[in-house]
Amino acid sequence: MENAPERYDVVLLVEQPLTAADAAQVRSLHEDFDAHVVYHVLLPLVDAAAAVEASLGAIGGADLLAPPMTPSPDDLAALREEQRDQADQDLDVTTGCLRGAGAEVGSAAVVTDPPVDALAAKVAEVDGREAIVLTRPHIVAEFFHVDWTSRARRKLGVPVLHLLEHETFDEQAGGGEGITGV
Repeated sequence: MENAPERYDVVLLVEQPLTAADAAQVRSLHEDFDAHVVYHVLLPLVDAAAAVEASLGAIGGADLLAPPMTPSPDDLAALREEQRDQADQDLDVTTGCLRGAGAEVGSAAVVTDPPVDALAAKVAEVDGREAIVLTRPHIVAEFFHVDWTSRARRKLGVPVLHLLEHETFDEQAGGGEGITGV
């Protein structure tokens, strides 16, 4: 009887829902592995109160004639519920895209803990062998090494790869930008 292949758990921390192309790229990183690859997906829930404060700050400021309206607790609760529903939908889209790319999804969760803390906890829980952080570009945070990937690299004892969502590997490397075929 042949031994079952070793299990290789990969934890994904995603900032927004993956597309089919994102999922295919992630899956392509492990398609030649001899191990049995299982993905675990974490999607942080946006803090409703922080989102409201940020939007008020963007439209408010010192030049605002009237004091800003503070949302009621009921308004905040409704916004939290709306954001939770959206996060659940985004997580379903992400896991569906991964499965569509031939990936096995072991677990998926919307997380309310700080994202890097949630990533570290999941890596420890599943004995993760690798972490992949998928985000939009965050140039300033990346420059100062305070982005999720940099923080995860300092905190985790496993390889951490940063991929840009909705960009191909060539675009991330600078190869698909600009005019081609001239």
